[in-house]
Amino acid sequence: MIDTDPDQHPRAADLPSGSLLADDPTRTPVTVIGAGAMGSGIAQVAARAGHPVTLVDAQPGAAEAAHQRLGSTLEKLVAKGRLSAQDAEATLARISPLTTSDLAGLPPVPLVVEAVVEHLDVKRAIFRQLESGQRPDTVLATNTSSLSIDDIAGAATTGHDAALHGGRSPVLAHPGRLIGLHFFNPPPVMKLVEVVGGQQSETAVLEAAADLVRRWGKAPVRCSSTPGFIVNRVARPFYGEAQRMVAEGLADPATVDAALRGAGFRMGPFELTDLIGQDVNLAVGESVWRQTDQDPRYAPTPWQQDLVTAGRLGRKSGRGVFRYADGIALDATPDEARVRELVGGPLRTDPVARTIAMLVNEGVDLVHRGEASAEDVDTAMRLGTNYPKGPFEWLAELGADTVRGRLEELAHLYPGGRYRPSAAL
Repeated sequence: MIDTDPDQHPRAADLPSGSLLADDPTRTPVTVIGAGAMGSGIAQVAARAGHPVTLVDAQPGAAEAAHQRLGSTLEKLVAKGRLSAQDAEATLARISPLTTSDLAGLPPVPLVVEAVVEHLDVKRAIFRQLESGQRPDTVLATNTSSLSIDDIAGAATTGHDAALHGGRSPVLAHPGRLIGLHFFNPPPVMKLVEVVGGQQSETAVLEAAADLVRRWGKAPVRCSSTPGFIVNRVARPFYGEAQRMVAEGLADPATVDAALRGAGFRMGPFELTDLIGQDVNLAVGESVWRQTDQDPRYAPTPWQQDLVTAGRLGRKSGRGVFRYADGIALDATPDEARVRELVGGPLRTDPVARTIAMLVNEGVDLVHRGEASAEDVDTAMRLGTNYPKGPFEWLAELGADTVRGRLEELAHLYPGGRYRPSAAL
């Protein structure tokens, strides 16, 4: 059982700057809110690192069911020789499932990670409850993949939460301790964690959180609370260019996928969005588009919207861009001759040249705005998306003049602002 006496655990303020939870992890409990795939995965990561973890969910039986699934997952790792039976047993024993909707009544801990539904009203309400029950120095982290940290911490005049509070959603009392810890799915496997700071997030808290997840075996990258953060912002053209080319009739999806795989991408954009879920991918894209004041760079394509409207969501629905049986695409055979024609041909019909130029432009622009470092952008795109190179590696290889020239050519072919070069190129 986890010792819930707050006096038995070090306070964040008592630890050296940048070393939050740095002493014996067995004395620094962690609470995870949300027992879905992300929450239970984060709980597994923290428990493997030695922390006692309380896995909380309001849905009766959800946390207990997640705990059982984690046991099965750990048993499979033991069977594969990737974990000792002793470590598996100890990891599972450190995780305590808890069913409650009374988040204000949870015992104080140094770190709480929220991993619930991607809904702003829900997250606002959760963090207000948490800060009323946790110590002022408890770090509150959200696993959001696209919502603004500032919006979660700040007031709102629209939405259900605002309506419940007379037309204005209350702000957090201690916004400096709210940060983003965006793990990638599945958290035990994916090494990348985006450590996201809002305008009021304290630098010491961000540094301490980055140090913590590094000791969990992860690779933290720092970024500000820009729409989509690093990965979901920079990756938009990987999907958008492919969809626009197919909608224009320049190539079929399987052939575009093959062209990009041939350039070193692990998966093509169409097979990847079918795996993610067309609805999920579209929702992230629309979120970035709305948060950037409907910037044409991120405008959703009618082509993908039509897929979602038709219920063609990908593997999970049996049909997306491709048709599936037992998870295998039945109609994803590329035209290899056409691949050879496209790659290295005119820019308009070259999916590789178009996509890389846009990826570089996004990465350069993000750094130009001061939202992340070039090193962190490259690390994020290699680890978070398995791209063969980061945007700045491509930039060094191609040169700014080449990238800018390609963008200007595309802007001439397709006016409207999508292809405007970054001022930093």
